[in-house]
Amino acid sequence: MSKRSNTPYWVAFWIVIAALIVAPLVLPEFWRRFLTEILIWGLLAMSSDILIGYTGMVSFGHSAFFGLGLYGAAAALLTVKPPNLWLAILYGLAGSAAAALFVAYFATRLRDIYFAISTLIFSQIFYVIIFTLTEFTGGENGLNFSRPQLGIPGIYTVPFTSETLHWFVLAVVTASYLILRRITQSPFGMVLQSIRENEARTRAIGYTVERYKIVAVMLSGLFAGLSGVLYAIQNRFAAPDFVYFVISGDAVIFNVMGGIGTLVGPIFGAAFFLLLREVFSRFFTEFYLIPVGIIFILMVIFLPQGLLGFAKRWLNR
Repeated sequence: MSKRSNTPYWVAFWIVIAALIVAPLVLPEFWRRFLTEILIWGLLAMSSDILIGYTGMVSFGHSAFFGLGLYGAAAALLTVKPPNLWLAILYGLAGSAAAALFVAYFATRLRDIYFAISTLIFSQIFYVIIFTLTEFTGGENGLNFSRPQLGIPGIYTVPFTSETLHWFVLAVVTASYLILRRITQSPFGMVLQSIRENEARTRAIGYTVERYKIVAVMLSGLFAGLSGVLYAIQNRFAAPDFVYFVISGDAVIFNVMGGIGTLVGPIFGAAFFLLLREVFSRFFTEFYLIPVGIIFILMVIFLPQGLLGFAKRWLNR
């Protein structure tokens, strides 16, 4: 794609970023927090798109990566005094990376539905471990901890307000998107897409497919863990429910709604799904998933390329 054809994309991109920067200054507290949460779930969805959209591997193990990032950050915030933001990020990334390496080593030996089932099993194993190790994880009651301050302890720190937390999360998600975009457009990303299109041919021309899959799972798990760290910082709470496979299912839904294989599409999918859930939960209370499910089915049938694909077709017309 030429530089000139990329210009409208980057103009739109930076307009959206500017709007997100200004948003917490004009939104009420609830919607300010809600927008920050959309960014966090969008990062989780974007991380899973590395596997689903670019490598052709449907993963139901992202709840494990997200949850271990969450619990890793919680461990740092509970044990290190005063709470240190950068150690929380380091602990969370280390936990999710270790889990991703373990899952990748075994699961990438399988293909298609067998890979998806194996990741589901691994996520449930981690869930059971966290649920039963009550002494360390709090079990069903979970863990509560303090929010760290932004800055370098002992040199300069400022407390997180809802505005500064939003800007911090936005900066992390934006940087993550730019990094992942560069990776997917690199020769490594091209090999991942080749695996998605024809794994046998990719192997035949000399690529070690299993190694590329392992790196893809680890990369995906690392950014999923980062989203778990951000969620821990925002909510100051960790519970086994965040390791349950339902979180992985939500990530897949975000991808389908927004547009698989686009990186930015899953973020829009997360925003759309969370807005639907928020609106319908006010009218249908505990039955809100029924209308949300109907809308999802209709989108799969009539908008198989997701919201971003529909927007592209509409703009081309």
